[in-house]
Amino acid sequence: MMNIGRGAIIGCLCLAAAACTSPGPSRNWKSIERSLQTQFIAANDGDTIDLPEGHYMFTRSLTLDGKSNIVIRGKGMDETILSWLNQAEGAQGFQVSNCRNIVLQDFSVEDAKGDNLKVNDTRGITFRRIRSVWTGGPRTENGAYAIYPVLCKQVLMEECIAVGSSDAGIYVGQSDSVIIRNNTAYWNVAGIEAENSRWVEIYGNEAYDNTGGLLIFDLPGLTQYGHTTRAYNNRIHDNNHENFAQEGNIVASIPPGSGVMILATHDVQLYDNEIVDNQTVGVAVVSYELVAAMNEGVEEQPDAIGGAQTVNNRFREDSLYNPYPYEVSIFRNRISNTHWFPSMQNDIGKLLIWYSPFTPPSLLYDGIEDPKRPQRNICFAENGDVRFVNLDAGHDFESLSTDVTPFVCPPEKLNPR
Repeated sequence: MMNIGRGAIIGCLCLAAAACTSPGPSRNWKSIERSLQTQFIAANDGDTIDLPEGHYMFTRSLTLDGKSNIVIRGKGMDETILSWLNQAEGAQGFQVSNCRNIVLQDFSVEDAKGDNLKVNDTRGITFRRIRSVWTGGPRTENGAYAIYPVLCKQVLMEECIAVGSSDAGIYVGQSDSVIIRNNTAYWNVAGIEAENSRWVEIYGNEAYDNTGGLLIFDLPGLTQYGHTTRAYNNRIHDNNHENFAQEGNIVASIPPGSGVMILATHDVQLYDNEIVDNQTVGVAVVSYELVAAMNEGVEEQPDAIGGAQTVNNRFREDSLYNPYPYEVSIFRNRISNTHWFPSMQNDIGKLLIWYSPFTPPSLLYDGIEDPKRPQRNICFAENGDVRFVNLDAGHDFESLSTDVTPFVCPPEKLNPR
């Protein structure tokens, strides 16, 4: 993990021009904290609030609550910058709650103690050209989520940039009718994540230099369970960063070098993606049983950073939760890997270097059987000349297999729906 100082406001923190997230020597910090919060409180439904060009420091959370049809727009990601580097009160940076039809566009949010930009219980939320970063680089102490809609409906995230999250950069949780398109995520534990969400479209995004590029998860103990996700035309490459999540968080289980991970959800189509040079595995389809086994003995973390989900060791008590993935089709992806060995920073990588030396799998299935659903309809097709591994993890890897034949998609599964 990169050891880059966080305390200095002035000074270049970027390692390369294309990845520069630093304040830079030209920043002249000002405060509009009180006046902007007053504008938010006094706004009438239908108003547009223009954020001025400049660099603005905040010491407490900025909130918009109970409003409708509001547009909040800056002068551009590089022109309007809101920073919580000196935050003294609250966890979130910018929070929107209990609203309808809100548009946030053309500004940056930086360095909140918890989540940079959180939106909850809102119907109709657009994030457009938002840059959300922690300027000190990837660190466990960073907030969990860069852009964080949860319990929302009709969500659009487009042309945004997320950097440095200790959980997920571009994220949606427990939400319905979601479009995530044309975003960029790097230096996060999870680049892009859809969690317990329904009717989700993920396309045109680039995720690189994260621990895991794209996650489609269903977790126990939450208000709803996810289904019906399509992820296509994404570029998911070189996601080999060290995992810097807080111990006990669910994403701390992600092996460095993971392209795509599909966990305990159903009705997923993953197709026409470029999945390249993810060191440990291209695409993994796994159950929550495997995650729980990997975290046996790890205590749940009641003080998780921001809204991060921790490992639930009592998931079997949730009678409505299905820990096994099913109805998953993975086809027409361009998967390749020039690495000979998986990362050794995770138990999965150590297992694969033993069972799959010199050829880390492009496609991985944990093979844990669902006693209530013997026919799971998990299938793979037309992904090129790639290595498939069925771990047979439910039987201590006794019948580990590289034969993909039982999992080949029938023709009717090769049509996006």
